[in-house]
Amino acid sequence: MFVIFGAAGNVGRVSAAALRRAGREVRAVVRNDKQGKVLAEIGCEIVIADQLDPVSVAHAIEGAYAVQMLCPVPRADADPASTMRRMIDVSADAFRANPPQRLLALSDYGAEHPSGTGITTLFHYLETQLAPIASQVTFLRAAEHMHNWARLLPIALARGVLPSLHHPLTKLFPTVAAQDVGLLAAELLLDDRPAKVSPRVVSIEGEARVSALDVARTLGELAHRPITAREVPRSEWAAMLQGAGLGENHARLITDLYDAHNAGRIDVETEISERRFGSTALEGVLASILAGVAATSTAAAAAR
Repeated sequence: MFVIFGAAGNVGRVSAAALRRAGREVRAVVRNDKQGKVLAEIGCEIVIADQLDPVSVAHAIEGAYAVQMLCPVPRADADPASTMRRMIDVSADAFRANPPQRLLALSDYGAEHPSGTGITTLFHYLETQLAPIASQVTFLRAAEHMHNWARLLPIALARGVLPSLHHPLTKLFPTVAAQDVGLLAAELLLDDRPAKVSPRVVSIEGEARVSALDVARTLGELAHRPITAREVPRSEWAAMLQGAGLGENHARLITDLYDAHNAGRIDVETEISERRFGSTALEGVLASILAGVAATSTAAAAAR
């Protein structure tokens, strides 16, 4: 049995589908029945679990040969760092009590740093807690997800300006499509060869690094209108993030992350990482997001 936590997410559902195509039994761990509907249609067993609840996490991994673990940053939480650490502790305890043969944890570029990188320090904690557990542990460290730009698209389309926390706008940074992460995760879980080292660290990013200027230009070409990238002043970051609905503590995790990005601390750890590259270009991801925005707008108009 292959168990996928976060199976309804952009990465998890791709991994689940790939494993089903390979003929494997998949248990999709989700938060509610609605999330499980599409996964059940492709033959996944559905388990609803609260990752802060030791009993439900232990139940989710019963009989697992391999587990793909995702510990999401809780967006609506007043103290997301503390809550995510508790989530990690619950999972680690469950794995220690019932270790799978193979464990793959979704992590981030920069997870080797114990401090000073905002959200990414939580993935450092994840790695330190899970490293000793299974006989074969893999940390799949992904670059910044291209889909993260989705939250800024409404602003860019409405105002013709794409705000960026990447400074300067010309700086090239690694990014990757979630679907490429999901496909690689499934490939690694299916790899039955004995690991040469555990934990195994694998990194993934897109074939080409991009800048905020590249993102704005590509978005403008797809939307058939001029869109300009704007470097958001550092003094405005917290207010902008909190205005977008993040709590103060979550906003601080983001600002610390981008401070580290802009200082050049967030990148692939080339000394120990097996490097992989996704094939999906930024243009394809942005086109998909725009299509979704258009479909939502059409449905909303029809409902009025």
